[in-house]
Amino acid sequence: MKKVGILGGTFNPPHLGHLIMANEALFEAGLDEVRFMPNYIAPHKEVAGASAEQRLAMTELAISDHAHFKVEDFEIKHGGVSYSFDTLTKLIEKEPGVEFYFIIGGDMIEGLSTWHRIDELVKLIRFIGVNRPGYNTETPYPVLMIRSPELLLSSTMLRERAAANRSLLYLVPEKVEAYIRKERLYGSQPNASDS
Repeated sequence: MKKVGILGGTFNPPHLGHLIMANEALFEAGLDEVRFMPNYIAPHKEVAGASAEQRLAMTELAISDHAHFKVEDFEIKHGGVSYSFDTLTKLIEKEPGVEFYFIIGGDMIEGLSTWHRIDELVKLIRFIGVNRPGYNTETPYPVLMIRSPELLLSSTMLRERAAANRSLLYLVPEKVEAYIRKERLYGSQPNASDS
C-alpha cells in the first residue's frame, strides 16, 4: 500500500519548521509522500491575516521544490470547519489503496483527547508525532514518535515579524516571503529591508 502522510494546519504562513517536520516524517516513517493540507477553518485556532486561498498559495510555493511533498486542498475546497475525522474518512473512501498517517507536533499530542471523534479516528489512521520543545508527548492514544531537529519557530512570531517589516529570510522559503510582501499580508510592506 502507498503510505501517505498528512500534515494539516493553518499554514499562516508555512515555515521551515513545517518543512523540516514533514521531511523527518517522510524518511523516519518510510512514507511515499507527505501532503500539506491547509484548513479552511481550524477547530482549534482562529485564522487571521490571510485568506484560505492565500494560505493555500503560500503552501504550494513552500513545497514546490520537494518531489515528495504535495498539497491536499480537500479542506479548502470543502469549506466550513475542518475536522480531521471527517476529512480523513472522505480521503480513505476516495483512495482505498492508501495507508494514511497524520503528522502532528508535540503541541497537538497533549490535546488529542479533545479532538472530534478521536477514538474512531485512531482506528482509521496512524498518528506520527514529532517532538516539539516544551510540550508533553505522553498520550493514551497510539502515536509513532519520531525525533526531529527542534526549531523554536511559530507562525504567530512570523506574522509579527512581517508586520514589523523584519526579515523572514531563512525562516520561510524565499518564495513565501516574496508572496507575503507582494500581497502585503500581516501588515507587511512590499520592499522591506532585510534587517
